[in-house]
Amino acid sequence: MKTLFAALAFFSLLFVNSHAVAHHGWSWTTGDNIELTGVITKVRLGNPHGRLEVDVNGETWTVEVGQPWRNKQAGLKDGDLAEGVEIRVIGEPSEDVAEKRLKVERLYLGDREYVLYPERD
Repeated sequence: MKTLFAALAFFSLLFVNSHAVAHHGWSWTTGDNIELTGVITKVRLGNPHGRLEVDVNGETWTVEVGQPWRNKQAGLKDGDLAEGVEIRVIGEPSEDVAEKRLKVERLYLGDREYVLYPERD
């Protein structure tokens, strides 16, 4: 019985961790960078990462920014990412082109650059 419990616990851990890595990693992206410019229409910041909806030439893109600590480390302040703000982002898009989703590596508000993932340069 102990062996069964140990095996179940082990496989449960593997299952949970593999989903966390798949969701929060970069495996769903193309590996190449693109640039988008648009206006933020919806904001949800927080853990596990922030999400913006951005109107890019009439198309809505889901733009994933960093966790709160990462955004702060990059220099972003409360209110910087708000509805109506024009934003330029550089990052990796989803392999599924229809998804219109991008994981941001760096973003620009006006002329100011915010590097969310400096280790990816």
